[in-house]
Amino acid sequence: MKVAIVGSGYVGLVTGTCFSEVGIDVVCVDIDQKKIENLKNGILPIYEPGLDEMLHRNVKKGRLKFTTNIAEALVDCEVLFIAVGTPPDEDGSADLKYVLAVARECGKNINDYLLVVTKSTVPVGTAAKVRAALQDELDKRGAVVTFDVASNPEFLKEGAAIDDFLKPDRIVVGLDSSRAEELMKSLYKPFTLNGHPIIFMDITSAEMTKYAANSMLATKISFMNDIANLCEIVGADINMVRKGIGSDSRIGNKFIYPGIGYGGSCFPKDVQALVRTAHEFKYELRVLKAVEAVNKDQKSVLFNKIMNFYQGDIKGKTIAVWGLSFKPQTDDMREAPSLVIIIQKLLDAGAHVKAYDPVAMKEAKHHLGDTITYSEDQYETLIDADGLALVTEWSEFKFPNFKIIKKLLNTPVVFDGRNIYDQAEMKRNGFDYFCIGVDTSK
Repeated sequence: MKVAIVGSGYVGLVTGTCFSEVGIDVVCVDIDQKKIENLKNGILPIYEPGLDEMLHRNVKKGRLKFTTNIAEALVDCEVLFIAVGTPPDEDGSADLKYVLAVARECGKNINDYLLVVTKSTVPVGTAAKVRAALQDELDKRGAVVTFDVASNPEFLKEGAAIDDFLKPDRIVVGLDSSRAEELMKSLYKPFTLNGHPIIFMDITSAEMTKYAANSMLATKISFMNDIANLCEIVGADINMVRKGIGSDSRIGNKFIYPGIGYGGSCFPKDVQALVRTAHEFKYELRVLKAVEAVNKDQKSVLFNKIMNFYQGDIKGKTIAVWGLSFKPQTDDMREAPSLVIIIQKLLDAGAHVKAYDPVAMKEAKHHLGDTITYSEDQYETLIDADGLALVTEWSEFKFPNFKIIKKLLNTPVVFDGRNIYDQAEMKRNGFDYFCIGVDTSK
C-alpha cells in the first residue's frame, strides 16, 4: 500500500515515519521547498525523541520519501492524509484554507479512486467542505473519479509521539463507506494485531472526538490550577490534595498536576475552536470559557510570586529561567508559559533574564530574539542572578546540586512553577522557596 501525507510538520512527519516503520510506502508532501530538501538530507524541522533515528532508517530502506509535488505523490496512492496546519483565526475558529487547498489539489490531480483522510485537527463539518472542494475541481475538469473522505484524528503527545502512534490507546476513524472502512482496517492492521483498538464511527463524531478529548484534558489542568490557588489561600497543600483525589479511579492521576498553565499547539487552539463552533450553533460552552480564563490567569502566577518577593520592584534584577518549551521532551514554544513570564512580565518590569533549555534554545530565539541571555547550561544561568524560576520540568532539573545553586545565586530564592522540589528540603538548604498551591510562608 502506498500512502501520501500532505504536511510535513509535527503530525505529518510522525504519522508518515511511523507508517513507514511498519512497512508501508509513504510519501510526505510539503510546499516548503527548504523543509523538503532538509528532510531529504536528514535534517528534521522538529525535535521529537526517537523520530530522527526512525526517519533515517526508513529513508534508507526506501519506504519513506519526500516531495513538494502532490501530483507525483498521488501516483498509485490509495490513501492521502491531510496533516497541514489549522491555525486559529482572530475569532478563535480553525483556519481551514490549507486543508481545503490540499483537497483542491487532489481534485486537480486524481485519476483513480482515492481515500482522503483529515488527520489535521479540524472542526465539525470539515469533511463535507473537503468533499465539496475536491468534487468542485473534478467537475471543472469534467472528470468522473470515485473518492471517499474520512476523519482520523491524531492523539499524539509531544515528547511521546512515537510510542503514542505505534501503541495507541485507540484509533478513531470516522467514515461513511464500506470501501473506506476496508482500506483503513488494512492500513491499521499492524497496530490492531497488537491489541490496539480501532473505533469506527460517523465522520461528525470523529471530528468532535478530537476536540472533546483535548478540551477535557485542558479542563482537568485548569480545574487543578484553580484548586491550587484556593489551597494557598486556605492553607491546604495542593500536592496532598492531588494525591487524595488522584487515587480515585474515576478521576485518575493524569493531568491533575498544578502548574503555570497549559500551552503548546493543541490545547489552547482546540479549546478556542470548540468554543467558537458552539457559538456558531448558538450554544455557549460555559465550562470551557472558564477553562480558558483560568489558564490565562495562571500564566501570571509565578510572575506575581516573583514580584511579591521583591516587594513590587524587580527593575535591574536578573532572573534565571530553567526551561523554555511548553513541556519537556519537545522544542515547541507555541503558547509556552515561559513566553508570557519572560516577555510580557519580567522584561516589561525591567528585569534581565538568563535562560536555559535542553532542546528549545534555537526555537526560543525565533520568539525572543536577543531580548534575553541564553546560557550554555543550567548553572551558567545562575551566575550573578538574583533568583531562579523553574518553568519547564525537564528531568535534568529535578535533582540539581542545591549547594551550587545557592553559591551562584545572589539571593537564594527559587520560584518553582512545576512543584518538582520538596518544600522542607529547600528550607533546610537555606532557600526561600515558592511553588504552586502551597502556602510556603508557614
